Amino acid sequence: MSKERLLAELAEIVNEVVGLPVNEVQLDRHLRDDLDIDSLSMVEIMVAVEEKFGVATPDEIAGELETVAAVIDHIERNSSVGVA
Repeated sequence: MSKERLLAELAEIVNEVVGLPVNEVQLDRHLRDDLDIDSLSMVEIMVAVEEKFGVATPDEIAGELETVAAVIDHIERNSSVGVA
């Protein structure tokens, strides 16, 4: 799966969880500072990512994912459903 497709699918998840328009979810955006995603919403997003891509994200790792690009990289490195 291409990085662009991963971004589109992550943007749809973010839209479903917090209602942000999908075009606002860009690789260079900071999840908290730019997109105003709080920690509870981030947990919901990561649960949806786990369900969709088979990516387990321990709490200590989730806390380090500060940008959209970091989440995409995490999915690419750890997916069990063959997104690479």
